[in-house]
Amino acid sequence: MLKAIRPFTRVIALSATLLATAFTSQAVQAQEQTEFKLAWTIYVGWMPWDYGAASGIVDKWADKYGIKIEVVQVNDYVESINQFTAGQFDATVMTNMDALTIPAASGVDSTALIVGDFSNGNDGVVLKGDKTLKDIKGQQVNLVELSVSHYLLARALESVNMTERDVKVVNTSDADLVAAFTTAGVTSVTTWNPLLSEITAMPSTSKVFDSSMIPGEIIDLLVVNTDTLSANPKLGKALTGAWYEILATMSGSDDAAIKAKSFMAEASGTDLKGYEAQLASTKMFYAPSDAVAFTQSKDLTATMKKVSEFSFEHGLLGDGAPDAGFIGIETPAGVYGDAANVKLRFTSEYMEMAAKGQL
Repeated sequence: MLKAIRPFTRVIALSATLLATAFTSQAVQAQEQTEFKLAWTIYVGWMPWDYGAASGIVDKWADKYGIKIEVVQVNDYVESINQFTAGQFDATVMTNMDALTIPAASGVDSTALIVGDFSNGNDGVVLKGDKTLKDIKGQQVNLVELSVSHYLLARALESVNMTERDVKVVNTSDADLVAAFTTAGVTSVTTWNPLLSEITAMPSTSKVFDSSMIPGEIIDLLVVNTDTLSANPKLGKALTGAWYEILATMSGSDDAAIKAKSFMAEASGTDLKGYEAQLASTKMFYAPSDAVAFTQSKDLTATMKKVSEFSFEHGLLGDGAPDAGFIGIETPAGVYGDAANVKLRFTSEYMEMAAKGQL
C-alpha cells in the first residue's frame, strides 16, 4: 500500500505577493537557460521521474542537450504547483484540472509538454451495500472537495440525470476517508487509489462508478512554463526524450523492467504487485504516438470544456471569471474559451519528435 498518495486538495488562492513573484519570475525565465528544476510528487503515473533521476536517464538526456535538470520531490502536491506558478520550478507534474485552476487561473501561461496517462479506474464512487449509482440520491457523499474526486462525482451524477443538488457533499481529508467509511454515518465516498482499493476490499460495498466510465478526463501531465519552453526548446527535448526512455524500460517484462518498477514501488511505499495493480487502472501512454493521437483529438478539447465548466461553477477560475470560457485553453484541435486569454496549452510537438525518433 502507498504511504503517500496524490493529495488533490482544495486549491488555495495565490496571494498578491506570490502572484507578483510569479510574473517577475516569468519575465526572468523568458530567456535561454542552462539549469532547470522539475518537481514531482508521489503518484503511480509520476514515479517514473524518480526512477529517471536515480538511474541517470534524466542526466543522460540533459547532457545530450548541454543543460542540467534537477529533479525534486515535493511532498505536498498543491504546494508543488503553487511553487511552479511562482516560478520556483520550470516544470511540474499535475492533472489537467489543476493545471487550469492553479497556474492558468493565476495568469501564468503554461504548456502541457507530456501527456503521460489518464485515470482508467483509479478514481471511483463507492456505496455501502448492494447498490447502484441511482441509490446515491439523498445520500451524504464524503470526498476531498473541489478535487478530481468532486469532478468525478459530478460526472457520475450527470450520467444518471442527477446533479449535486441530489446529494450532500461532505469535505473530508484524504487521510480520514477510509476511517470515515467504517463508521455507521458514512454511506458513500468518492476517492482515488490506493484508498479506493482499501474501501472496495471491505465487506458489503459497491463501486458504482469509476474513471474508466469517463476515459481520458482525469489526465496526468508534465507542465512547463510556456515562456521558459519557448526560450529553451532543449529543455522540452531533454524531458521528452528522458520520459520515453524511462517508459520503454518499465513497459517490458525483462529484468530491467522489473528492476525499474520495483524501484518505483518501493519509493512510493508499496511492493511490485501493488504498483502493478495501480498501473492496471492507469492508461499509461507508453508509446509517444498514442500520446500524440490523444492530444490531437477533438475529444481533449471537449474534455477541457467539461473541466472548465465544473471549475467555473465551483469558483475555481477566479473571482473575475464571467463564464467557463474566461481562460483560453489551446489544443492542437483548436481553442476552447477566450483565444485572447490563452493560459493553458497542450502541445504534441515534442511527443511527435519522440514518435519519429527525432530527439
